[in-house]
Amino acid sequence: MNRRNFIQLLGCGCLSMSLNSCSNAPITERKQLKIIPESKLNAQAAQIYEKVKEKEKMSEDIETLNLIKRIGSKMENSISEYFYRENLNNPTANFQWEYILIENKKMKNAWCMPGGKIAVYTGILDVTKNKNGLAAVMGHEIAHAVAKHSVERASRGALVKTGTTLINIATGGKLSEINRATGMDTVGLLSSIGIMNPFSRKQETEADYLGMIFASLSGYDIRETVKVWERMREANKGKEPPVFMSTHPSSINRINNISEWMNEIIIKYPPIS
Repeated sequence: MNRRNFIQLLGCGCLSMSLNSCSNAPITERKQLKIIPESKLNAQAAQIYEKVKEKEKMSEDIETLNLIKRIGSKMENSISEYFYRENLNNPTANFQWEYILIENKKMKNAWCMPGGKIAVYTGILDVTKNKNGLAAVMGHEIAHAVAKHSVERASRGALVKTGTTLINIATGGKLSEINRATGMDTVGLLSSIGIMNPFSRKQETEADYLGMIFASLSGYDIRETVKVWERMREANKGKEPPVFMSTHPSSINRINNISEWMNEIIIKYPPIS
């Protein structure tokens, strides 16, 4: 088989795999590509989560940890109830929810792994300030898991890697020559700036929107969300990379989007009893 036929066959195979693996993000209905099994990522995330608990120092602030668990529990129930009432598949049906508070004042962060494994760092509490602010951050992180962003990102990464290999074959190894000559991963950089970073920003914006919905459904005041990101912007002042190099939207764009969505979400997604 010559090189041209090989590329055509492999390209058709990738296209067929992509078409057969398309789905929609919950609520937003954004088209997604998912070729990596969710169960595989959930299992890996659970293992990594255990290692995080062993490595990191857990906070002794039981009161705040219990608040995190209460907010999480409300969101668990509200999300499940919402999808039940809408007669839709519950994207959290296979989640094994868990919450930890990590003692690290320098880290203004929180995250949610696939499968509902959540961590909050004590440093972000200076930004959240109150339960509504904490719910805004947790809603955002939970939204990533609910929308299967990790599955989507892993799938897209696998597809980009395959595409890069095809291009390298088609050009007779020219990309490899460029990498060796420049001493850098040219293809990786171009993929990051041109494909993966804009893709990640789309996920972040979607998580902002869904996170506000989940917080609203859970009975929290989502008007605090703007204040949270204003405080975050102040905390990160002068440290934001150019938007085209970042996986996150700029703070000002994020604040503008949140302000624009606010009234719609409050009216359309009231608290679930």
